[in-house]
Amino acid sequence: MRLVQVAQHADDLDRAAGFYSSLLGADATAVFDPPGLLFFDLDGVRLLLDRNAPTALLYLHVDDVAAALERIGDRAEVVSAPHVIFTHEDDTLGPAGHDEWQAFVEDSEGNTVGLISFRPVAS
Repeated sequence: MRLVQVAQHADDLDRAAGFYSSLLGADATAVFDPPGLLFFDLDGVRLLLDRNAPTALLYLHVDDVAAALERIGDRAEVVSAPHVIFTHEDDTLGPAGHDEWQAFVEDSEGNTVGLISFRPVAS
């Protein structure tokens, strides 16, 4: 079994497309309006932005949390600045020998989105 699709609420598809295109560094893969559906490909998992979907708390892997925040600029409010939340001693939840960095932003539609990146532990 694998995850195929996650949905997130979006009132304004154009605004959401701008935000997520900036964050993900990729254009939408499909738009169906009506009924109000916008899709992005997340490495084989569909991200659906939908006017009728409830809000969800998404955690998205990015190469570098700070760089992702720079890319989205003033399109999002930073809820929690980048910080280390965990050091992975083994590969159970992330790559061994790496710090897990997270930040949280409020997207263009008022949803909270977590951003995660991994960096080797500094010696």
